[in-house]
Amino acid sequence: MQAESHSGDTGGLLAAFDLLGSMVAEASGRAPQLSEAGGVPWLQLAAERDPAVLLLCHLDTVWPRGSLARNPFAVAGDRATGPGVFDMKAGIALGLEALSLAARAGHVSLLVTGDEEVGSGTSRGVVEAAARRSRAVLVLEPAAGGGDLKTARKGVSTYELEITGRASHAGLEPEAGINATAELAALVFDLLALADPGAGTSVTPTVASAGTTVNTIPDRACLHVDVRAWTPAELDRVDAAVRSRRPALQGAVIAVGGGINRPPMEPSGSAALVELARQAAREAGTGAIGTASVGGGSDGNLTAALGVPTLDGAGAIGGGAHADDEWISVSALAPRARWLARLIDLIVAGA
Repeated sequence: MQAESHSGDTGGLLAAFDLLGSMVAEASGRAPQLSEAGGVPWLQLAAERDPAVLLLCHLDTVWPRGSLARNPFAVAGDRATGPGVFDMKAGIALGLEALSLAARAGHVSLLVTGDEEVGSGTSRGVVEAAARRSRAVLVLEPAAGGGDLKTARKGVSTYELEITGRASHAGLEPEAGINATAELAALVFDLLALADPGAGTSVTPTVASAGTTVNTIPDRACLHVDVRAWTPAELDRVDAAVRSRRPALQGAVIAVGGGINRPPMEPSGSAALVELARQAAREAGTGAIGTASVGGGSDGNLTAALGVPTLDGAGAIGGGAHADDEWISVSALAPRARWLARLIDLIVAGA
């Protein structure tokens, strides 16, 4: 069976989670809990005993319904391709295989959310509650290049800026209007100036819209902004600047929505787990494991911020996340699952 699970597609997500529920029950021999909040489903498999190791995943993808018809799942040689195969459905498959291999599988809890790709607005509380009950969190997001673990991630802020101007006829009396498009243009350049490449801080205007007809001074505009930074101080700096920015055009009004979504994930939160991961690799015979710092955020940012040891990028080896050619290495799946199972056992044992 196949199921598409685009973020925000409630029907598609519900169908995909129903399918996943049967797969989890078969792999674990336990009945998972399927829940829904605000139209967003999630699945949780509770640990049978403490200490618990949380496998953290998400089922939603960036691919809208119909993507499978255009780009079907396929395997050619060592590559499996298809929408969401790398980010991160293969990670879920690895987690289920590790459950079947781990000697201490009863200590494993699994949480699969349905809105990670759009900021975990509904599932954040569920993620944080599950993490607080765990000795460690293993995030089965895609690995970095060559299978490296992600030990640092930038923090993320997202904003939606609504600009209100005043409409008028563009030919008869343009001076009577307040041009929301012109305010949007000024805002874009002011926001770009907030970036600090030396500190690794990016401020990126993304989706913009304005106007209704070609001969009307636009009275409405909207701008979405993506911010990434390595430190909380940088996120706070940009946040303060966004909120204090005054309109360039007299009479225009800017309403700021959104804000800091995920704090940075710092290397200190995963240092002990990295050593265990390397020990597990040696014992499982799967080769050396490196580490990487990446710009993208994940739910691992949330669990690390709680002080719970968190290791991210423990999922599939491949590439092309969010691109038509995303892929995973088929031959790497079995060794990765053996490594993950051994890492679980070491964490539970307190090695």
